[in-house]
Amino acid sequence: MALAKPDETENPAKSRVLSILGPGLITGASDDDPSGIATYSQVGAQFGFSISWTMLFSYPLMAAIQEISGRIGRTTGRGVAGNIRRHYPARLLSAIVGLLFIANTINIAADLGAMGDALSLLIGGTHLLYVVLAGVLCVVLQIFVQYTRYVSVLKWLTVSLFAYFGTVMAVHIPWGEMIRGLFIPTLSTSTAFWTSVVAILGTTISPYLFFWQASQEVEDVEATSNRDPLKYAPHQAESALGRIRLDTYIGMAFSNLVAIAIIVTTAATLHVHGITNIQTSSQAAEALRPVAGRFAFTVFTLGILGTGLLAIPVLAGSAAYAIGEARKWPTGLARQPLQAKAFYATLAIATLVGVALNFTSFNPIQALFWSAVINGVVAVPVMILMMLLTANPKVMGQFTVTGILRLTGWLATAVMAAAVAGMLVTAVL
Repeated sequence: MALAKPDETENPAKSRVLSILGPGLITGASDDDPSGIATYSQVGAQFGFSISWTMLFSYPLMAAIQEISGRIGRTTGRGVAGNIRRHYPARLLSAIVGLLFIANTINIAADLGAMGDALSLLIGGTHLLYVVLAGVLCVVLQIFVQYTRYVSVLKWLTVSLFAYFGTVMAVHIPWGEMIRGLFIPTLSTSTAFWTSVVAILGTTISPYLFFWQASQEVEDVEATSNRDPLKYAPHQAESALGRIRLDTYIGMAFSNLVAIAIIVTTAATLHVHGITNIQTSSQAAEALRPVAGRFAFTVFTLGILGTGLLAIPVLAGSAAYAIGEARKWPTGLARQPLQAKAFYATLAIATLVGVALNFTSFNPIQALFWSAVINGVVAVPVMILMMLLTANPKVMGQFTVTGILRLTGWLATAVMAAAVAGMLVTAVL
């Protein structure tokens, strides 16, 4: 491959922040999907401000592992699944992508159900109709909208998450208590507390985010004429790696600040009023109405809709990228539908199966539990493989991950392994 000219648009010092933000911002924002909102609402309602410190604890871990994901895609020109396929047994990869597809499809079903319930709360009507409309809209946007325009749509959808900063301003917050809960860790011996900690870690560090961010970096390389994988264009490394770091750390910070806003809102309203049994995001929104007012309810509910439209394409897209790379299919949202028929079919099937599950006796609470279990089972081996890949010069060339980033990546892997072990032990007990 011929060497390309340095890509000046990737230089954080010379670019506007909004032009730099891309895969990292979208990945971080999609982490706050309706299922994530349900988790944060539940822990805020149950434990109040005392559990909000976990979001500060998780931030460097999730930011590090997501930066590593982005580096894999930008350096090699392949996504996570594509690199695993080249260096590890096919059966291992097949098991990983199969479980990822199942977990993502369950998550899509739960998110679509939450969006349908949210629209029913706002304007009335049958929630199943809204589930179908939302699912079809997500599929159509991914298949038929030009890649650069579609990415712009996703970026704008991240604005919907500002709704949760609005709810904080709409309710009374005891700031002293909130600050103590955020900066002074409070531990408990209760099973419910540690189950909630595990749920938070499982929500913030999810395998679909790894596959999505790495593949989006590959898409950006292929869509930009003066970008090449860093292995073949090392002169682009300084600006490219700087952009990935800035994009990722801002995106993950945005994600965790939104999560903190949701925890704080539900702690200051639902927990204070003794409403502690919240299991879905729509339940949280409905419970807010009598204790926080119509405005807080409306803003909270609109946030569910916006983040659902953002997260569902990421969930479906990450599954399609993983399976496509594993099977050596042409992949990428920048391709025309007929150029990547199997990739787009996988994406559509994941979303439409999610729609169909809402017409069965689908229990979103039980489904999300099993989705979290599957995600945990997938996340740990994928993180281990990513850490091994990024230490291998045959994979990364001169851009192996070293130093603090490598240490933090392994720490995130160890914490996630401990969290999954804790979750499984809790489930058995």
